[in-house]
Amino acid sequence: MTSNASFSDRVKGRSAVPLWEIFSDVVFPNPRPLLDPRHWKYTDLRPLLMESLDAVAIEDAERRVLILSNTPGHGITHSLFCGFQVVGPGETARCHRHTQAAVRFVVEGGNAFTAVDGERLYMSRGDFITTPSWTWHEHTNNDETPLIWLDGLDVPLSNFMQATFAEVHPAGNQEILRPDDDSVRRYGAGMLPIEEVPGHQHSPVYKYPYDQCRATLEALRKGPIDPAHGHIMKYADPRNGGHVMPTLAAYLQLLPEEFTGEALRNTASQVFFVVEGQGRTEIGDETFEWSANDVFVVPNWVWFSHSADNDAVLFSYSDRAALENLGLWRETRQWNPA
Repeated sequence: MTSNASFSDRVKGRSAVPLWEIFSDVVFPNPRPLLDPRHWKYTDLRPLLMESLDAVAIEDAERRVLILSNTPGHGITHSLFCGFQVVGPGETARCHRHTQAAVRFVVEGGNAFTAVDGERLYMSRGDFITTPSWTWHEHTNNDETPLIWLDGLDVPLSNFMQATFAEVHPAGNQEILRPDDDSVRRYGAGMLPIEEVPGHQHSPVYKYPYDQCRATLEALRKGPIDPAHGHIMKYADPRNGGHVMPTLAAYLQLLPEEFTGEALRNTASQVFFVVEGQGRTEIGDETFEWSANDVFVVPNWVWFSHSADNDAVLFSYSDRAALENLGLWRETRQWNPA
């Protein structure tokens, strides 16, 4: 009879591996998070963003971004990228495009715009901007103060798939093809053009204004409240109610004053940005105290819960869209008989 060791050696000598020897290392009974939760205080990062305006010229930086690095590959999770981007007064970040999808949440600034796929989108604090895969985009700040937003991309996921392409616009700037904020007016009232024929998988809306989204959250106070999320809304594709991107999901939620949420966990990796208020989030066995403009990350399949001292608004984005499309989304809520 052939010995197991001898057989295994001969198999491996042909660039093959017996599955029975490594089964428990490739088929897990539960997800195994690859990173720890973490919290970044905006008061620590903003001075560095201001310093970067002098440290590197926009022409040399491509994009002036401070990455919130939480993995060896500089992702904030194994599938998500996160960073604060700053554009100085009078600056333009040149036009480029890439296969990684991006979302942006405006932190500071006014009298500035991003141009996406031939459309200028004027930005104010709290506006949610989408930059779908392979769309031309550039940023211009016409104000006298810096423009800052939170960048969220699926860079690690795209890189893992080895499906990354990027290029700079040959003319330096893209041609503006539609009126300013056209997609907001065309789709933002819950109506669709009668001849709308979906030609892509991302939302046709490139800007979700904060004043409208915040008013919707406020109106929800009169209705039932989710015991874990408070009042929560998904940024959606108006054509079908789906996520804004095939890979990225985004949400805005209101935690009323003295809200204490139930714990839950799910298979998504989630990045939270504090828009308003103060509170805390328990993630695993750690508690993070947060306030306006802070960022914290919740790894996949780790228990977490939110509490608010006063009315608080949280923006978040995650890889839930990709997980749902792949049939890998799962959520569990902590059983509480009370």
